[in-house]
Amino acid sequence: MTRRYALRATLLLFLAATPLAAGLAQAPEPTVTVAGDVATPLTIKVDELKTFPRTTVEVQEDGRTLRYEGVLVGELLGRAGVPLGSALRGDAVATYIVASASDGYRALFSLAEVDPAFTRNDIIVADTIDGKPLFAYQGPVRLVAPKDARGARGVRMLQRIDVVRLKK
Repeated sequence: MTRRYALRATLLLFLAATPLAAGLAQAPEPTVTVAGDVATPLTIKVDELKTFPRTTVEVQEDGRTLRYEGVLVGELLGRAGVPLGSALRGDAVATYIVASASDGYRALFSLAEVDPAFTRNDIIVADTIDGKPLFAYQGPVRLVAPKDARGARGVRMLQRIDVVRLKK
């Protein structure tokens, strides 16, 4: 009997010391990538979003009000060098973004929809709901479009925002 327990203890110690166990303890940090037709592609760690200017939006869902907090999509795009504000004119108005989730779900927005100088839609990359981290099924971050009548463009498990400019 003691030999069996000694073997189990040795096996447990071995497994705890293997690279596999170390890899499980050190999963890659979640990120959001801003890429495509941008001057400076970005990959932002989710924890870094806390250092950006914050916006709170309210969403009505099933008769209750949910408060999401995060960073304006326009803020992230501006940091990536996307033309916003007075620079959003001419051919640049024919630009759109595709928000993509880790499960392949995607939603489309015109660039003007996410530019705070163009509209007051306040579309955000949210990392909290009602002052707490998002629920696991929502991701570490999600895109929230509070003025949409339906939540179909609210991208859970957000991973990428790709900027696409229509060509003539």
